[in-house]
Amino acid sequence: MKQAQAEPVRLPQLDTQAPQGLELRHLRYLVAVADAGTFTRAAERLFIAQPTLSQQIRQLEQLLGTPLLHRRRDGVQLTAAGAVLLDAARDVLSRVDHGVSQTRQAAGLDRPRLRVALPADLPDSLAVQTAFRLRSAADSAQVAITWMDIPLDAEFSPIREHRADAGLGWLTASADMLPAPLDAMSLGQFEPEVWIPRSHPAARRGVIGLDELAGMDVIHGPRRAGTATYDQWLTILRAADPRFEFTDPLLRHSLPVALAFAATAERPAAVLTGPVAIADVPLGVIRLPQLAGTDDMVRVSITGHPLTVTAALVWNGDLPRPLQQILFDTAEGATSPAPASLSRAG
Repeated sequence: MKQAQAEPVRLPQLDTQAPQGLELRHLRYLVAVADAGTFTRAAERLFIAQPTLSQQIRQLEQLLGTPLLHRRRDGVQLTAAGAVLLDAARDVLSRVDHGVSQTRQAAGLDRPRLRVALPADLPDSLAVQTAFRLRSAADSAQVAITWMDIPLDAEFSPIREHRADAGLGWLTASADMLPAPLDAMSLGQFEPEVWIPRSHPAARRGVIGLDELAGMDVIHGPRRAGTATYDQWLTILRAADPRFEFTDPLLRHSLPVALAFAATAERPAAVLTGPVAIADVPLGVIRLPQLAGTDDMVRVSITGHPLTVTAALVWNGDLPRPLQQILFDTAEGATSPAPASLSRAG
């Protein structure tokens, strides 16, 4: 008896291709607007006219059939669809740029290149000295460096996903806890600056308890500026007060502006910076000057220094050994005195 043959199952074909007319420049424009926060600032960074940029983003939205941005008076905000495309755009552009670089290297047109993430929230003393040492080590090895101003989360996702080769950022746990294939070397401990009103009782002591701080409105943020430290310090402060929440600054400008708003708040408000102060200041490291015009706010320490974080140079372990050696030498040299041109007395 002959068995009946089952008919093949035919699955519906999904349209997974990008819309016709979508170009890399559309993705670059979307990334620029998302990073700048406004069309005006993005156009300035791209050296194109603002109306042209707006037109190109609208064209991208028409190609995809959905809005990507909420346009507001104070800037733009990504829609849910826009956030998805932004992540994909960063990945695509990074891979294209990396592929072009590898192609040119294979043709003997370019030196080997190291893509290094240097986030904007790093203190000057850390970023300048690390960049100086890294550039020197790379020049000696005939390696070019591409600096990338992108945020790094606690898992250093851009490096793990090959959107960057290495980066300078904050370790909120042991380096052994980093996901594979990441490697890291510590550059030292940092902590935030804490500012409170001069009228607060702790101002006279110069030290404030964690429970006292958790009982105030604490201006810190926004979270996207430093997700790793934001989450870690929020957890620590919630141990003192489970209902504690950080307060985003009303205007995202400089520290003096945040201090001015805190000084005029209706209830006691503190300002917590990102990690900028070196916990144990080594010789030769730049000491930042005192801020002027902050008479109503006083800088204090937190009892026990509970809010600390480790600065680290992190890289992808899949990198060729010569590139890893440059990063290792840079991190190893971070404990030596800084060059005279970068040092000044505290």
